[in-house]
Amino acid sequence: MDANFRPLDGIRVVEMSHMIMGPSCGMFLGFLGAEVIKVEPPAGDKTRRLGGMGRPMFPLFNRGKKSVQLDLTTEAGRAALDRLLATADVFVENFRDASLSKMGADLERLRATYPGLIVASHKGFLQGPYQDRTALDEVVQMMTGLAYMTGPSGRPLRVGSSANDIMGGLFGAFAVLAALLERKETGRGRDLRIGLFENCLLLVAQHMVQFELEGRNPPPMPERDFSWPVYDIFDTADGRQMFVGAVTEGQWSALCDLLGLDALKADPRLQTRPDQIAARSWTIPIVAKAIADRDSRELERAFEAIGIPYSPIARPCDMYQDPHVMRPGGLATSRLPDGTSFRAPSLPFEVDGVMLAGGGDLPAVGDHTDAVLGALGMNAAAIAAARGT
Repeated sequence: MDANFRPLDGIRVVEMSHMIMGPSCGMFLGFLGAEVIKVEPPAGDKTRRLGGMGRPMFPLFNRGKKSVQLDLTTEAGRAALDRLLATADVFVENFRDASLSKMGADLERLRATYPGLIVASHKGFLQGPYQDRTALDEVVQMMTGLAYMTGPSGRPLRVGSSANDIMGGLFGAFAVLAALLERKETGRGRDLRIGLFENCLLLVAQHMVQFELEGRNPPPMPERDFSWPVYDIFDTADGRQMFVGAVTEGQWSALCDLLGLDALKADPRLQTRPDQIAARSWTIPIVAKAIADRDSRELERAFEAIGIPYSPIARPCDMYQDPHVMRPGGLATSRLPDGTSFRAPSLPFEVDGVMLAGGGDLPAVGDHTDAVLGALGMNAAAIAAARGT
């Protein structure tokens, strides 16, 4: 990471959140140089103890944060949280409002007590008829039509990652940055509410607007009307699968030349892109047979040379052998409290030619409690009472 690009250096973020949406917001702010203090209950964030597909959630989205352990069921814990929030620029949370009030973080009281505090609340829904519903990434994908568009008819399918949670956290960080800029001029904080449902709604906006403009709901993506002559997954001679696209007349011509399909290239029925699209029912089997006779490595080199869009069908684990991912700066290494290490992708942009690896190690539960609360003037007995130990 470029140590000189830390635009949020000096900004203190207090994060009280779990799972992905809230923690990803804190992670993004931390990558930009903010000090992120994660408030955890005495037993730690429950996300720490997830298994299976939940196992990477805590390590991935809590890198580089400080952990402060507070028992918010006690008066001492709530008082310590107040002292901590008095020093904060940003408060990130993703709990129900009723739960926040019980933990001493009632949003109306925070606004009155800390007028300069920026509060980023990550919720299932923005204000409206659904605002009190329980939401999950999968729930909003079903609600908005994203799952309908992803799977074939009759088989709605969620996308293969926690895309809404992560993107919701990114929108939270985006809104926080805007509020920090505004606060420089006004001195006032803002109450920000980020909706998981509304985030997913933005992801399906292109399909909504197609209906708005054409008066018809588009079919699911596996059954979509194609806008390109070749845009398909093919089998290769060595048993691999590969996506290949030819979206312009030039790419169609180049693909025909490469695969030896002179008859297709010369066919008077296939001289324009609309003609090529209309003929997909009989041209794609011919293209598929030609690709099936070739080795995938040979095809990759040839496609690269002539500018044909292509990709082998990769698994997430394959990314650890991908030369583009493995270039310097592409991955950042973090360590868990038990000494285990893992590598995760850097942020997807460069600053002056350098990727922002961010990362950082994972704290044990309460690792920074004594240091952070001690700096607020609390003695050992008060800290022990606040953390519930």
